[in-house]
Amino acid sequence: MISLKEAMKLSSSDLELLRKELINKIEKTKEIGAYVEQLTNSPIDESFAGVPIAIKDNIQVKNWAITSCSKILQGYKAPYNATVIEKLILAGLAPFGRTNMDEFAMGSTTESSYYGRTLNPLDHSRVPGGSSGGSAAAVAAGIAIAALGSDTGGSIRQPAAFCGCVGFKPTYGRVSRYGLGAYSSSLDQIGPITQNVEDAAILYDIIAGHDKLDSTSANVDFTPVAPNLNPNRKLKIAVIKNYVDEASAPVKDALNSTIEKLKNAGHEICYKELANSKYDIAAYYIIATAEASANLSRYDGVRYGNRASADSLGAMYANTRGEGFGAEVQRRMLLGTFVLSSGYYDAYYIKAQKARAFIKHEYDEILNEVDIILMPVAPSVAYKFGELKDPLSAYLSDIYTIGVNLAGLPAITVPVANDENGLNISAQLIGGSWQEQTVLDAALSLENIIKGK
Repeated sequence: MISLKEAMKLSSSDLELLRKELINKIEKTKEIGAYVEQLTNSPIDESFAGVPIAIKDNIQVKNWAITSCSKILQGYKAPYNATVIEKLILAGLAPFGRTNMDEFAMGSTTESSYYGRTLNPLDHSRVPGGSSGGSAAAVAAGIAIAALGSDTGGSIRQPAAFCGCVGFKPTYGRVSRYGLGAYSSSLDQIGPITQNVEDAAILYDIIAGHDKLDSTSANVDFTPVAPNLNPNRKLKIAVIKNYVDEASAPVKDALNSTIEKLKNAGHEICYKELANSKYDIAAYYIIATAEASANLSRYDGVRYGNRASADSLGAMYANTRGEGFGAEVQRRMLLGTFVLSSGYYDAYYIKAQKARAFIKHEYDEILNEVDIILMPVAPSVAYKFGELKDPLSAYLSDIYTIGVNLAGLPAITVPVANDENGLNISAQLIGGSWQEQTVLDAALSLENIIKGK
């Protein structure tokens, strides 16, 4: 597949041919289910001219059916463009196809999608990751040049790692959330999933920047990173030893080999430890579900989307939500409502916020001494469908990614090896707030080392 950098140099007529070629490929790979259109036999919208970029089904595109892959939003059409979509169009790019996802971004496999699951292009018996599994699978399968996803607790980085592409989560507040279907407002961040690090930098530059329409958008200086990429910088990298040691044998071996390659390339390596990741899990799922409970209360059958039949207002609310939300969304909303309820708010939610401050302090202390943190993306390679049957096991698959969202830091995943079954293993690189340049420089350096450049 042509890279984003190369596609941006094409003429309008060449881009038209490229879009037709993509549609043919999408038609021939229906079994993957990376696009909602593949799962519903809907045509790809071709009304936008420009370099085609796949869009996760929770980012508003005017006049598109944007449903967050939920039954409750069937029939809803977006009345406006998200800020990132406006920025794509201004830069000569175009939204092209809705990528499949876990319902309301709640999941790690795409199995909770109303439309059905997406398959991992590397092995169709395995999950593509989530919640941005469709975006990652589309890029990995060569049926998208690049894609936008959203990351609440690893939802860009984990699927990118499972499918073998690059996934980048910017600093919280760097990319506008205006027009993103909210899951957890203090954690969500839009970012790119691409074929390589340079494309991630290019797409990031296009969508980043302050937005007055988003109250969580940071009004800080922004300098484009792509023109200043420097893979030759020698950086001090802290390896989180306890996280590497706790990973599965193939992941551990691949990361230790990667660390040696970085050392041989002139980077300084030191070893640090973070507190037991059980604190990250506990704090994350309390905060995320509490915010989800508040955010999803707007889906009541009154204003938009599906409305269930009922003979009273209360019954309409209950029936609409009971029929419209899937099991995982209902589970998280109930948990969030519980931790916010009278008598439990201080015991759970306030305590989780204190744990969040502790987690951020831990990261900041390490990043005051080094340029980059290196750790696994997930404890293992992509697992088989049905392998993690209970919700708690699935939640633990986010163990190495959620701390980054709690701390609001930028992070990227870079493929570094394949296991004996050809499944991808990636390294996760984390930087300080607003240090996207350093993160992408480190990622490009690692990518070049792995590719032998």
